[in-house]
This record gives sequence, C-alpha cells and structure tokens, in this order.
Amino acid sequence: MAAAATRRAASSLASRCLLARPAASPAAVPSALRRADGARGLLPGLLQRFGTAAAAEEPISPSVQVGETQLLINGKFVDAASGKTFPTVDPRTGEVIARVAEGDAEDVDRAVVAARKAFDEGPWPRMTAYERSRILLRFADLIEKHNDDIAALETWDNGKPYEQAAHIEVPMLARLMRYYAGWTDKIHGLIVPADGPHHVQVLHEPIGVVGQIIPWNFPLLMYGWKVGPALACGNTIVLKTAEQTPLSALYVSKLLHEAGLPEGVLNIVSGFGPTAGAALASHMDVDKIAFTGSTDTGKVILELSARSNLKPVTLELGGKSPFIVMDDADIDQAVELAHFALFFNQGQCCCAGSRTFVHERVYDEFVEKSKARALKRVVGDPFRKGVEQGPQIDDEQFKKILRYIKSGVDSGATLVTGGDKLGDKGYYIQPTIFSDVQDGMKIAQEEIFGPVQSIFKFNDLNEVIKRANASQYGLAAGVFTNNLDTANTLTRALRAGTVWVNCFDIFDAAIPFGGYKMSGIGREKGIDSLKNYLQVKAVVTALKNPAWL
Repeated sequence: MAAAATRRAASSLASRCLLARPAASPAAVPSALRRADGARGLLPGLLQRFGTAAAAEEPISPSVQVGETQLLINGKFVDAASGKTFPTVDPRTGEVIARVAEGDAEDVDRAVVAARKAFDEGPWPRMTAYERSRILLRFADLIEKHNDDIAALETWDNGKPYEQAAHIEVPMLARLMRYYAGWTDKIHGLIVPADGPHHVQVLHEPIGVVGQIIPWNFPLLMYGWKVGPALACGNTIVLKTAEQTPLSALYVSKLLHEAGLPEGVLNIVSGFGPTAGAALASHMDVDKIAFTGSTDTGKVILELSARSNLKPVTLELGGKSPFIVMDDADIDQAVELAHFALFFNQGQCCCAGSRTFVHERVYDEFVEKSKARALKRVVGDPFRKGVEQGPQIDDEQFKKILRYIKSGVDSGATLVTGGDKLGDKGYYIQPTIFSDVQDGMKIAQEEIFGPVQSIFKFNDLNEVIKRANASQYGLAAGVFTNNLDTANTLTRALRAGTVWVNCFDIFDAAIPFGGYKMSGIGREKGIDSLKNYLQVKAVVTALKNPAWL
C-alpha cells in the first residue's frame, strides 16, 4: 500500500460518519492471499449473506508465513523456561495455526530482569528524545512496508475482515507510532516560582519498567496504544499478549528491533492470565501496569498490583454503550450508523453501541429497517473481498454469545432476526437483533461482546438520559440528532468517557479514550496517555543572593 493511501486510511477508524456505510472496500484482494485450491479470482456467489452457510465456503489460505512463535526477551526470541507451548487457532475453522511458547512466572521474571537492566543501565532512557523519535519513525515505515502480511496474520489469528485489518488497523498502528514519535522531544517540565529564595524545577521522568497486558479483539491497535506512549516517555516494557492472538505482536516487535530498538527495551511474553498475567501484575520490580480487557479481570489486576508494590494501574475495561436516536434523525442514516456501532468487528468491541435507544415516534420504522440491514450483512471468510463479518474469536466466546441470545428470548425480548450459529465449521454467528428490550434484562445490562443488537424505546430526553446512565459502565456513547441543543444536552449529561455525535468509533491518535465508572481508570491515546508513563519530581535548590525571584 502506498504511504499516502495508508495515511489517508488511518485518519480515523473507518472514517464512517453519517452517510458512511460499513461495507468492505472494493479494493482487490492482494497477492498475500490465494485460494487453498489454487483457483484464481473470487466468484460473487462465494460471498455469503446472513442466513446462508458462510462456513461452508472453502477457506482462503493466507500465503503469509507464521514467523516468530517464541518469547521475546532481551532482544532475542527464546523458548519458555518450561518448554511448554500452546495452540493458537484459526477461528474460521477451529484448526491450529501454530504452537506458541507458553510463558509463566519464570519467564515474566526473566523479561522483567531484562527490562530493568535496559532501564537502569541501557541506552534507551539516556538516548536523546530525537533519536528515540527516529526509531519510532523507522518502525512506522516498516509497518507500512509489511502492511499486507501484518494484516493477513491478524485476520488469520483473529477472524476480523482482512480489508478492515489492511486498510484501517495496520495503517492506524503506523499512525500511532508517528504520533508518539512526535511527542518524544516535547515532554518537558516546568520552572515554577517559590515564595522564597529557591529555584524550583518540576521534572517529568520515565516511570521505569512497565507491565502491559493487551486483549484479543484489537491486538495490533492495543499494542500501539500501550507501547507507543511508554516508549516515547523513555520506559522499558514487558508486554503480555492475549493467548488467543499472540502472533501479530511478535511479528511487529521484530520489526521494531529492526528499526533500532535496543535489546531489553521491549519484551513479549505469550501466555495465560492466571499464570503470566498474574505474575506480571504482582511482580515487585514492575513500576506500573496497564491493562485492557474485562472489568472482572481489571479488578484482579488492581488487587494484585496493590497487594505487591502498590504500582500505579491504568485500566481500559468493559462497556455497555448507549446509542441514542432522536425523533428528528434521518432514519436511514441512523440505522446504518447504529448497525456499524454494534456489528463492527463482529460486535467484539468494548465501546460497541450495544444499547440502541430509539424515540417512540420512529421506533417501528427503525426496527424494520435495522432488520433489513442485518439481513444484507455479508458474513463469511474474512479473507474474501466484500465480507463485513467474520467468525467470533473462539469457541468460548461463540458459546457465550449464544447463551446471551437464549437469555434474550427467554426473558421476553422480541427476536427480530438472527439468533443462531451460521454454518457447521468455525465460530460464525448470525447478525442478531432484539426489539422490545427492557432495562432489567440480562442482555440489556451485561456486555455480550458479539453481533447482538438490542433496541429500546424511549419517549423523552430526560428519560433516555436517566436510562442511558443507569449502567455500571461508562466507556462511550453515541448521539444521533439534527438538533444542536439536544446534542449539547446529551453530551454533557451522559456519563461516558467518549460521546460521538452523528458518528461512531472515531479513534484518531490524538483523541483520548477511556471510561467512567467500571469502564476503567485513566486514558489511552492523546496527550493524556503520556501521563500514565511519567513520574513527577520537584527539585528545590536554595539560592544565595538571587538577582531576581
């Protein structure tokens, strides 16, 4: 992909706002992909729409080769100390892609020792900020150079549409690295006046060895959200990948070392939460933890950090985001945007608009048009051109979503469309819509993390504000209205870290992201993310006979 096109694609998560339709781009499938049977080209009939057996297609075989599967410690790829490995699985088929080194507490300790040495004795925190920025810029160039292979590996391991990975997420990773490269030499302290003869400096220093734990739904983007600011501030890192999606982080970390990153600065441990994750959170020589994942696991991370060395923690956790459609809205546009807000990334998005509140005057029309849109949703092999929805991540999530769908039916919500698995192979689920959803239902309160849209009815502004805020979560919200006064009222009243007005899922590098309430602590991206990785130190020096104060 040309660099200019890459930068344009990365300007926002999907550049989808108002009239945008979340269908895949018409770009041809690149040479990185080929049919498993050797056939050339793609037949239109192979694009399976909801209601047909998407998983019955012959899976496309990605030509990208699985590269590194070992742990990355002190600049080298090494086996786990135990010698154990675990499988990472293709969600299209349930078949094993590769076996990956399974790190545990001993490996975490080895990685922390390497990171500590790199911080205390190595060149990274002592390097000029300009040189650190040059390494991050070279890294961004390498990401662009390997765009198609990185995207193919991400799709293979995760199940998200290839066109989403190649044209949105990989370019966004490069954009994030350039954004944080720009920050490296703009982190500075202050000289502040004192009430007496003292010279006072306020320094912003790197915090030290940082532990980071990323999720499986956006492996590359979460890697960028975590690694970018930590490196820009001069820290060293031990990062644990999600056991479902370990491959892409290993691939791009090799590129980062090729760009000139010193050994020991970034260490990658693949493994499981109860072993590697817990060891990292409770390690006495880790200075800070950053975690993205479920709220329940976030509580465990916070407790382990407190019980060990009281290390500071930032958490980006779950959500149950309201998407509010007012009666003045253009219904066709609102339906399209609400569809995108929920079904994007197979519904596996922490900020998904999973509570769709629609004004009673337009409710019936909205439900019928939402059903029609869901029935047109293209579900199938994520490597195929035009596919909007691939499989869920794994069997556990697949079965969990189906249980939530059953709960919705059992609780009396109206199943408008969908409600079942799709095909006999892989983890595909029909795009599902419930209407007549009540606030007390399980599907209204808990994070489903799947392609299940719940549509609620409301009749006035004060009512919808109260109901939208009646959640333990506060990660994001969407507002769709043509009335500026209504938009202003809602944006100030909704208790959420991000409110999108007439758009959704806009994730530019400079926009802070994080939640209220049980959706987390702290912010990712933007200038606020740098604060997570800096210590503030006051240096006060006595002055003798100063000419001025």
